[in-house]
Amino acid sequence: MRYVVIGAGAVGGTIAARLHAAGREVVVVARGAHLDAIRERGLRLDTPDGSTTHPVQAVGTVGEARPTPDDVAILAVKSQDTPPPLAALLKAAPGITVVCAQNGVANERLAARRTDRVQAMLVILPAEHYEPGVVVASSSPVPGVLDVGRFPSGVDATTEAIVADLTAAGFSSRADPDVMAAKYGKLLTNLANAVDAVCGLDDPDAPRLVEAVTAEGRAVLDAAGITARTGDDDRVRREGTITERPVAGATRRGSSSWQSLQRGTGSIEARYLNGEIVALGAAHRIATPVNTELMRVAEEMAAAGERPASRSGADLL
Repeated sequence: MRYVVIGAGAVGGTIAARLHAAGREVVVVARGAHLDAIRERGLRLDTPDGSTTHPVQAVGTVGEARPTPDDVAILAVKSQDTPPPLAALLKAAPGITVVCAQNGVANERLAARRTDRVQAMLVILPAEHYEPGVVVASSSPVPGVLDVGRFPSGVDATTEAIVADLTAAGFSSRADPDVMAAKYGKLLTNLANAVDAVCGLDDPDAPRLVEAVTAEGRAVLDAAGITARTGDDDRVRREGTITERPVAGATRRGSSSWQSLQRGTGSIEARYLNGEIVALGAAHRIATPVNTELMRVAEEMAAAGERPASRSGADLL
């Protein structure tokens, strides 16, 4: 199978580089200076064990990748950026397999409106992207956990083939028929991303905010009858696998939401993380004031170009 990786940032870039190193055919869809750098110098992957450069094919649009139904498309853009490339992908190759390697749980639903060949991927991959042409993955020797399953449930031959390729590329990957339960568990964890972005997890009031935002999330998912795999299941999946170490003497600085503010992208994923809880809370009449306010402030900061962790946890409370 050829892999079309849409979004060559921290997650997509790490997946693409590792698959390429394992001998799989890969094309990445990137943009701007990052695209130019990959075309000129290759995609550089920095890890605790050193740097490697991968001469992956890079294109600026989904159409330039010339996708076919025999390819596997890995969506690795932020959730707020999903609709345009997804529409272009399914217009060009209606029968293609779409893998949602993204936080949140909205992308699979969006893709499933257009195709029944959707695979969900649980992504536990500590990585960063700030410099054009470079991604940084800080877990070693295993770069991350990438479990895959059909959406909404089950596994098939395509699932198994993707898992085999990811395993060959060095990831901890398994076929999981209930992967959406794991993704809802990850959603609960990711609710704290907005806290990290807005005031930083080192803020003295951050623990109270994380506790409150997570409690709202649990209450909402319980009211909706949604299973979120957390606790021991999550701990066992991570322990001994995700082992973060400094890269070139530097430790990973923040969550994906923190990185969005740091790069000044103008947008942030909070509406697809905290916003998922807000929407479900409204549907089931569960109050979600903490998630609502964190989402509002995170989006305000992104639109204004504010630096991460520039607000006060006490003010938020």
